[in-house]
Amino acid sequence: MKIAVTYEDGQVFQHFGHTEQFKLYDTADGKVLSSSVVSTGGSGHGALAGFLRAQGVDALICGGIGPGARSALSEAGIALYGGVSGSVDAAVAALLGGTLAFDTEANCDHHSHGEGGHCGHHGEHDGCHGGSCHG
Repeated sequence: MKIAVTYEDGQVFQHFGHTEQFKLYDTADGKVLSSSVVSTGGSGHGALAGFLRAQGVDALICGGIGPGARSALSEAGIALYGGVSGSVDAAVAALLGGTLAFDTEANCDHHSHGEGGHCGHHGEHDGCHGGSCHG
């Protein structure tokens, strides 16, 4: 299984649509065989699912993610584990061990928040850039 994690400085990046890097893990039998950090090459929201599919990714671990990206990943056959924060290596180990805490409702959709809305599980990282995931 190939797992991708939104990546920034060793942590799960909390803004799928603004992800500049993924850490990719090749795994088998519950173990990591290899990993590498890859650049998205500036791909945005719509192109990221295609980017991951082209990399052969089976599962994605991320923080907040909008409904359009969620749908694109589903269409690409990529399993989604959203609402995750912390170390990317620890998140992958937890997924492989069956203990990853994730949120099936993790969301990054500012169109429905109105005033004072927030962008899904960002924690202390305010990556909303003035309240818009769409930069």
